[in-house]
Amino acid sequence: MNKEELVQEVAKKAKVTQKEAAEVLSTLIEVVEKTVSKGKKVTLVGFGTFEARKRAARTGRNPQTGKEIKIPAKTVPAFTAGKKFRELVNK
Repeated sequence: MNKEELVQEVAKKAKVTQKEAAEVLSTLIEVVEKTVSKGKKVTLVGFGTFEARKRAARTGRNPQTGKEIKIPAKTVPAFTAGKKFRELVNK
C-alpha cells in the first residue's frame, strides 16, 4: 500500500474527504520526523515507537575490492512495533 492508497482508506474509514485525510497524514509524518530528528521518541500505544538510534562505528569491507573500510558512527531512524501490532501480524 502506498501513501495515496492509505489516504483513500483513511478517508473512507474516517468518513472525511481524501484531501482532509491527506493533510492529517502529512502532518502526522511531519511531526514524527521532526520529533525523532530532535532525538525524542514518538510512542503510539499498541502500534509502536519511532525513535532515533545510534549506530556505532565499525569496520566493513568494500564488496568490489575486498579492502577493509571504516564505516563512521551515525544516527538512524528506527521503528519498533508494539505488542498489539506484532500479535496482529503474527496471527
